[in-house]
Amino acid sequence: MTTMKALLPAAVLTGVLLAGCSSADSPALDPIPGSITYGGQPRTKLTKSPVGSAVHHQFYNGTGQRVEETYILQPDRSLKLVRRVIGPDFPD
Repeated sequence: MTTMKALLPAAVLTGVLLAGCSSADSPALDPIPGSITYGGQPRTKLTKSPVGSAVHHQFYNGTGQRVEETYILQPDRSLKLVRRVIGPDFPD
């Protein structure tokens, strides 16, 4: 019983801290040179793709690292950058 009373404050604190975490709170990714949306939205609209579709894009940044980005097609047909992974061209 004493152990449970000792662990209760830790469990409550953990719950409070985790409640503040969500993907909606994460900062938006800014486009970088090479991103599809760098310099604004693309001129052509993805009219045949369903809203919510994922669009994947790979390119190399200025230092030669491979960049993989994922976009989600929004209801207004714009692309929202939701994920970026930067790594070496040839992983070990």
